[in-house]
Amino acid sequence: MAGETTLGDLIRRAQSGDAAAGDELLQKTYADLRQLAHRRLRGAHHSLLDTTSLVSEWFARFANARGVSIADRAHFLRYAGTAMRTIIVDHLRRRHAHRRGGNAPHQPLDEELVGARAGEEILEVHRALDELAARAPRMAEVVVLRYFGGFTEEETATALGVTERTVRRDWEKARLHLAQALGDPEPGQR
Repeated sequence: MAGETTLGDLIRRAQSGDAAAGDELLQKTYADLRQLAHRRLRGAHHSLLDTTSLVSEWFARFANARGVSIADRAHFLRYAGTAMRTIIVDHLRRRHAHRRGGNAPHQPLDEELVGARAGEEILEVHRALDELAARAPRMAEVVVLRYFGGFTEEETATALGVTERTVRRDWEKARLHLAQALGDPEPGQR
């Protein structure tokens, strides 16, 4: 497809330092990246980042990345989703490191407790997902795409090159694994 080739070419040129290609790449993918960032931050009870900040931080990291080979738009968005997850976790870790003083701004006690618990939950999910990725990489990819990326079963199947039935099976197995790792014996009850 011509659009995919153009995007792939833009990605390669942007990664080799072509600022104009980077600007064009961001312009062509910005809506998708914002939607992806919004899904990543959806439902989180923390004030780490907003959608625009997450996209900006991700793109700055991407522009400086070298040796990352991206095949097409779906791969680009998978890569972006995984990297955004890492950015959020890095921000949470820094926040937790400064929580007992440091240069962290003062927050009322109730907001601090809610924000701290939400951050701890995100870190717990991150650890459980890393454990799952070590044992079953495709299942972890399904979780990243479905839960964090907001992909449908069909989009996930296409991105991973598997059937929708495989995606459904991996999704259910992954949910069970994560529920057990997080101490929730009945994942369907959430």
